[in-house]
Amino acid sequence: MSNPITAAKSATPFVTSEAMVPVAALFVGIALPLGHDQLDHLPVPFELVASLVIIGFVFWTVFVVLHHAEAIAHRVGEPFGTLVLTTAVTAIEASVIVSVMLHGTPNPTIARESVFSTVMIVCAGVIGLALLLGGWRHHHREHKRQGTSALLAVIMALSVLVLVLPNYTLRTGPGEFSPLQLMFISGLCLLLYIGFVIGQTQRYREDFLDAEAGSIGRHEASGSPVRSFVLLGIGLVGIVLMAEYVAATLETALEAAHVEQVGAIVGAFVATLVLLPETVAAIRAAMHNQLQRSLNIALGSACATIGMAVPIVALISLFTGHPLILGLGPGDTVLLLLALGVSIVSFGSGRTTVLTGVVHLVIFVAYVLLIAVP
Repeated sequence: MSNPITAAKSATPFVTSEAMVPVAALFVGIALPLGHDQLDHLPVPFELVASLVIIGFVFWTVFVVLHHAEAIAHRVGEPFGTLVLTTAVTAIEASVIVSVMLHGTPNPTIARESVFSTVMIVCAGVIGLALLLGGWRHHHREHKRQGTSALLAVIMALSVLVLVLPNYTLRTGPGEFSPLQLMFISGLCLLLYIGFVIGQTQRYREDFLDAEAGSIGRHEASGSPVRSFVLLGIGLVGIVLMAEYVAATLETALEAAHVEQVGAIVGAFVATLVLLPETVAAIRAAMHNQLQRSLNIALGSACATIGMAVPIVALISLFTGHPLILGLGPGDTVLLLLALGVSIVSFGSGRTTVLTGVVHLVIFVAYVLLIAVP
């Protein structure tokens, strides 16, 4: 005989926070542009409180979206479940980058800062936390060197092509591609990512699976996958609309305060916001001794950001005529190469420890410091 409480819950599946939060986020995201003028006329303390409330709601929505993404991931299995998370996050990031790039005064560096921040947060911050916390609980941990090496190879190729190569082309100024070069590099990025996904999900699928099966997380594969998919889409649209408002407001406030690193701060904010679901999922997998899945989620998000988001942003730039500067400065280039180089060494042996995570976190702290004190 079924439990009446459980039956009552299943009879009203949409009267839950998991269902109501994405719907509310969509309505809030639609209402924010309409009430933008009213918010601007509020006294400064009230405007600040309103912005903080919106930011808090965005983060809450992100965690609810993660719940639905994980429910779908349970249904489709690995490594397809990881692709659900990376695709969802990439859709958010590309949309926010485009909206900020086209907002007000043209911001030609927002894509560069967001992509660079994504790579640094993933390769230094997320990986560092996953290795530190997971290593603290499970000591030495093994991973599939073939799969991890493939992920790092793709990230290295994409990062250098997009963030370093523009500084050494001759057709345009430093840091820029000509339209033909931009189309060609964007096409290469997309093809490389598609090739990687095909290899990950088909021919070399075993290279990306943990040797020992375990629990993916605290959410079980219950409920309708169609419902989770619909609520995931609604939540993503709501997050994009709200994040667009928050990022634009943050950019305006920083410019009014005459802050030097406006682009870097906004880019880091966008990357942090959209990477939050994957950060939680990666750390959770590491804590459950699923190091390979943790690496798939974290490094896969960096691959997807460059392989999918950059072509989308490049296409918008070409059609709208907005300038796009992708080349990094000397200091950021050194940090990027350091993070990638340390990642190669860290995963070269197939085994990681707490010390490995500490090294990555040190690089992440240096990255954060140079944003605050350039």
